[in-house]
Amino acid sequence: MRRLGVHISIAGGIEKSIPRALELGCTTMQFFSHNPRGWAVSGRGKDECATFRKLRKEHDLTPVFIHTSYLINLASPDRRLIEKSAQMVVEELNIADSLGVEYVVLHTGSASGDDPGDARNRAIDCLTGIAGKGRWKAGLLLENTAGERGDITSRIAEVAEIIDNVPEGLISGVCVDTCHAFAAGYDLKTAAGRGTLTDEIDRYLGRAQLKLIHLNDAKGDAGSGLDRHEHIGEGKLGIKAIKAIVTDPFFEDIPLVLETPKKSDDDDIRNLERVRKLAK
Repeated sequence: MRRLGVHISIAGGIEKSIPRALELGCTTMQFFSHNPRGWAVSGRGKDECATFRKLRKEHDLTPVFIHTSYLINLASPDRRLIEKSAQMVVEELNIADSLGVEYVVLHTGSASGDDPGDARNRAIDCLTGIAGKGRWKAGLLLENTAGERGDITSRIAEVAEIIDNVPEGLISGVCVDTCHAFAAGYDLKTAAGRGTLTDEIDRYLGRAQLKLIHLNDAKGDAGSGLDRHEHIGEGKLGIKAIKAIVTDPFFEDIPLVLETPKKSDDDDIRNLERVRKLAK
């Protein structure tokens, strides 16, 4: 069965995320392991880790993804920020292993006004350094970005450039966000645009490296560079394009996680139900 889930709150403890996911009918899920807008991060307690592992095994909730902090910037020209970012990535991987989580989703960062190629090289150097700090069962997934000013990974070839130059074992593959791809200029409303995306994944990465799709509609037009997600079928991407993505054989069996706007659980329920109907 196609694995489908949403980004889940960990309020009250990480183990509380599982019953929340199950109540929504999720078979996979993503969460922040800590406050994504702060630098403070510490390991999780043994009891909550044991409970988390037990519950997800009982309910076959897999794979599970941690999304890293928004503060991380491995491409910054600021050496102190790079060091803090690298340490946070290490902490996220440690937490993932303590929970038995398979993947950690990472935005590598922004050029911050510098040359994008130089910024990618800084990200490569930083990830190479992280790879030398240890070995983890969890793998990093690099996520494509929306083409905002300073983005260094809005094109699949740019993501591949980083992966190809980091020692094997740290990065397990990629997460493709549909809103980001659309905003970055992949016109997913057309067969040609979807074909460009799948062809580039195949050419630069290989389909086996595609581990997750963030399935989101978009508030902005194709090529707008606007990183703003919208409810499924209510944005500029639209219901027909999302159906085409969900039913495309290239994406068959790739887990889907929704990061659509959420004011209440009803929003997640509505968006999940729309995707389930599209997938039939």
